[in-house]
Amino acid sequence: MEAVTKTEVSSLVGKLETDMEIKNSAHKFYHMFAERPHHVSTASPGHIQNCELHEGEWGKVGAILFWDYIHEGVEKVAKERIVASEPEKNLMTLSIIEGDLMKEFKSFVITFQVTPKEGGPGSIVHWHIEYEKISEEIAHPETILQFHVDMAKGVDEYLSTEEVGIAPRVAL
Repeated sequence: MEAVTKTEVSSLVGKLETDMEIKNSAHKFYHMFAERPHHVSTASPGHIQNCELHEGEWGKVGAILFWDYIHEGVEKVAKERIVASEPEKNLMTLSIIEGDLMKEFKSFVITFQVTPKEGGPGSIVHWHIEYEKISEEIAHPETILQFHVDMAKGVDEYLSTEEVGIAPRVAL
């Protein structure tokens, strides 16, 4: 993971950000999360177990997705609402509305934007997390940011092998 920027507004409210390089195009990576998030479990099975659409349309503002995932070896769930989706900018913002994260956070919002890498193939994924902890005893969510980076690496690998027709390597 590239350098993480951590900004604390107070001891309870904060932001985490990082950038990561991927091999695939910005549109292709964004499209996987906007239109095919139910395929992420195939691309990164060690992180994502399942994704279901509970309401709305894939990739559209207002859609509600339900995720089964594994974080630090523990099976967890998250229900999230798409609060922003800008395909022309390869940008999506998701707000967690129910699930395991809500046991420790009053609010948890994840934004990612994918931009073409200057001067060569591939893209840069910018991850941005804004959160409010329920108490000062709760750790800042650096491990959740790392989870997204690691999961995205699996998706990038999957998309690369999908493109050339090779059976994807299973990321654990």
